[in-house]
Amino acid sequence: MLKATLRSFLAHKGRLLLSALAVLLSVAFVTGSLIFSDTVSRTFDRLFASTAADVTVSPKEDLDEAVPSGRTATLPAALAERVRQIEGVAAARADVKVNGLTLVDEKNRPVGPTTGAPTLGYAWNPNERSPVQLTSGHAPRGPAQALLDSETAGRKNVHIGDTLTVIAPPGSFKVRVVGIVTFTTTNPGSARIYFDTPTAQTKLLGRPGTATGISVDAAEGVSDDRLKQRVAGALGAHTYDFRTADEQAESDVEQLGGFLDVIKYVMLGFAGIAVLVGVFLIVNTFSMLIAQRTRELGLLRALGADRRQVRDSVLTEALLLGLVGSTLGLAVGIGLAAGLIQLMGLLGMNIDGDEMAIGWVTPVAAYAVGLGVTFVAAYLPARRAAGVSPMAALSDAEVAGVGQPLRVRAVAGGIVGAAGAAALAGCAVSRQTSSAASLLGLGVVLTLIATVIAGPLLVRPVIRVLGAAFPALFGSIGRMSQRNALRNPRRTGATAAALMVGIALVGGMSVASESMTASFDRQIDRTLGADFVIQNTNFQPFPQEVTDTVRGTDGVGLVVRGRFTPVAVRLPDGDRVETTAAGYDPRLDEVASITYAQGDSGAALASGHLAMDRDFARDHDVRVGSTLPVEFPGGRSAELTVGALTDQDSAEGFGTQGGLFFALGTLERYAPGGQDSALYVNAAEGTSDDDLRAHLEEALDPYPQVQVRDLADYKQLVHDQIAVLLYLVYALLGLAIIIAVLGVVNTLALSVVERTREIGLLRAIGLARRQLRRMIRLESVVIAVFGAVLGLVLGLVWGVCTQQVLALQGMTALAIPWLTIVLVVAGSAMVGVVAALLPALRASRMNVLAAIAHE
Repeated sequence: MLKATLRSFLAHKGRLLLSALAVLLSVAFVTGSLIFSDTVSRTFDRLFASTAADVTVSPKEDLDEAVPSGRTATLPAALAERVRQIEGVAAARADVKVNGLTLVDEKNRPVGPTTGAPTLGYAWNPNERSPVQLTSGHAPRGPAQALLDSETAGRKNVHIGDTLTVIAPPGSFKVRVVGIVTFTTTNPGSARIYFDTPTAQTKLLGRPGTATGISVDAAEGVSDDRLKQRVAGALGAHTYDFRTADEQAESDVEQLGGFLDVIKYVMLGFAGIAVLVGVFLIVNTFSMLIAQRTRELGLLRALGADRRQVRDSVLTEALLLGLVGSTLGLAVGIGLAAGLIQLMGLLGMNIDGDEMAIGWVTPVAAYAVGLGVTFVAAYLPARRAAGVSPMAALSDAEVAGVGQPLRVRAVAGGIVGAAGAAALAGCAVSRQTSSAASLLGLGVVLTLIATVIAGPLLVRPVIRVLGAAFPALFGSIGRMSQRNALRNPRRTGATAAALMVGIALVGGMSVASESMTASFDRQIDRTLGADFVIQNTNFQPFPQEVTDTVRGTDGVGLVVRGRFTPVAVRLPDGDRVETTAAGYDPRLDEVASITYAQGDSGAALASGHLAMDRDFARDHDVRVGSTLPVEFPGGRSAELTVGALTDQDSAEGFGTQGGLFFALGTLERYAPGGQDSALYVNAAEGTSDDDLRAHLEEALDPYPQVQVRDLADYKQLVHDQIAVLLYLVYALLGLAIIIAVLGVVNTLALSVVERTREIGLLRAIGLARRQLRRMIRLESVVIAVFGAVLGLVLGLVWGVCTQQVLALQGMTALAIPWLTIVLVVAGSAMVGVVAALLPALRASRMNVLAAIAHE
């Protein structure tokens, strides 16, 4: 039996190639994502481990910034001198590091990353742990000199002697580049500029004698933990944060972890789609191969092979297929990871490809996925093969399911479908976001399974409708193509399922994204009353001089500032919630239309008061007049009274948990040092919007990071952000379509082999080659469109239910992207045409007499 299995596998290697490609793609995305994430993690582990000081002293920060506030936490630079006196300290340095700078060259062009990575400013303190070294020029001396990293200088064509404008939190200033520094380790993609320490303190922090941290080197023989205890004991353990080198490196890795996780999970999402769609392809392939080998399997049974041996023979073939696909997929995954590393290099993150990390988990995952997918997919066809009787060798019977009743599928699909429909219905009526989202996920999974199970039941009624025009348009050729698609509902359903999965995904996400876009448009129209909004391109805060420039611009009437800060609120029910609060100037009502459940803007922006979302307040037993302890950065706290409750649905800009906002004076009192994040500007009387825009853009020309946006621009900004998610979904659809095309090609190719004698007879009675090719193409098109129709119906249901979940977060508009639906159906027909090219060509080249004599 083993010898027969190996011969059978090699005999059908051409037919199994396309199935192996499905396994290959699944494994490649799994291994590529693991290798890439492991390589990046190892690279940054080494970077942070090699550059972290033995002990780092940092300002104590109890609140995490979810939204940037522009505030830089500092400590006295004189602490470095105190630390130097501690036993076991070899050296101590006062560090200055500021994020969110903007560099501009002499032609007013931005100098820095364009991929979202930050521009960082540092005090120049070279030591053996520095990630850069001075390679040309000299160290900065005085407030007008600076060093620039070589990668930024090369990318933006900046040379020694050039003048740059630095836009920092305290304000902008000009410097001359007097030296170039080169990275000795991986550059995580940021741009870096260095100043002497007094300049960094005054120009970047705005306060002489301050620092953002103290780096401490241990004397020989003193452990990091021991040194940390001594430094903490001398400075006060609860006054500052103290970290050893390992703890600091771990903290840096955690901050980077979110970025790495996004890439990893996106790639694993691609792998999941590839695995799911590949299962359909492999099931179909083995089902058809077994159908075509009915006589062969019957002869094996007649010669003495029992059911178990036949079943194991088919499963062995599947495992061999999985082994080959996994091995090739592992190799392709390594190449994919190498390509991603090169891509990150183009984006400014230089990772050494020679240090690619391939741990033991990667090959184990590769073979587990590859072998597991093929085994699971081949199990049902293998059981069916074991049921072939010895008498089948004497007949032309097949076991692919032609003519067999579908009652079991109908019952199973009905039960699972009813459960899925109930879950989706529960999702639609639920009033709690968490429970609605859980029911949505359950409903999506169950309805997908039900559609796959019951798909063959829909083949005959749906394809009769889809192909109804074929006889009228293409005559007898159209009628035969339709009947070929109807001949085996199980096969047609499984082939269409591969395409259905991808289209259902894109249909659901398209409805969700279109609804989000429509909801934001409606919300912006209803709430944003300002003529223009001034914001940074990357939503970072901007220095005070930008606000002053806007206020001094001709034609500007009202300017309302918006600023953010992290806070922690202790609520009456005992919860302590960390969130982001906003501060606004008076006259907020003139630039925004806020719906209040209780109170008004006057009460919300009164001194010592705050406003809160009514749903959040209800959930935590808060009422108007309640006094809440609020913690601000830097250890400050205040007792604030709830002056108003807002309707979150119409509170533009209050999308953080709780929707907290108060007067800008309150924020400046308890969280000083922040920067404005947005300016809401109305034109002065007699000034048109066009004139004001021209004046603002001219005035803000020295600040290329700042954008002037009107209502339409603001909408487009939201559209672009949502489109990023949609592009990812389209990429997933593209992968699913690639595998689905392989499935249709495989099905048609095997179907042509199965119908060799029939095709020969048709050719013998006068069917032309061109007519034969058309018949196969039409069969492919109707199968692909059938899959698209099922996918779109399923996707629309998912999308509508997703919108009901989004409605709980205020996104109440439902929008159906009809153009996308039409394009998907048309694209599916093209997929059918492309998939049929090779099988149709092969069929048309058959020798007529050889085909008639085919067994």
